[in-house]
Amino acid sequence: MAELRILDLTDRTGRIQSPEWLPRAEPVHRQLRPHLPSDYAGKMARVFEGGGRLTVAVQDEEVVGVAVWRVAENTSVGRYLYVDDLVTDDRHRSHGVGKSLLSHCEAIARELDCIKLELDSGVQRGQAHRFYFREGFTIGSFKFGKALG
Repeated sequence: MAELRILDLTDRTGRIQSPEWLPRAEPVHRQLRPHLPSDYAGKMARVFEGGGRLTVAVQDEEVVGVAVWRVAENTSVGRYLYVDDLVTDDRHRSHGVGKSLLSHCEAIARELDCIKLELDSGVQRGQAHRFYFREGFTIGSFKFGKALG
């Protein structure tokens, strides 16, 4: 099996550095977010404009994992790196892809002087929760939301 490579598809300003990889990331990203619009590139451009960044895990020239992340600052945490999406292709789970992406995000967080790495995970995703606990994450609060449409 080929070595796993981690590639930042966007630079720190959100500019796409490797546009050829964006359509290759889409099928894996849709495994977590099937509701993404058909104009994936347009949606991701808006996410990048809003501060989102995209990193992929590649093996044998195939995208096997996707992380969408952003740096934010608020009054309760301070400066932190938030992982919007973390997904490993179904066929590559439990082979270190998610761990490698999280480690990369943690390195970026440290480089950008963040004091915390955060993410949300749906209550139905028990297998993902076990992974996050193994990686040292804890549950620090409940998240509440209200649909407006």
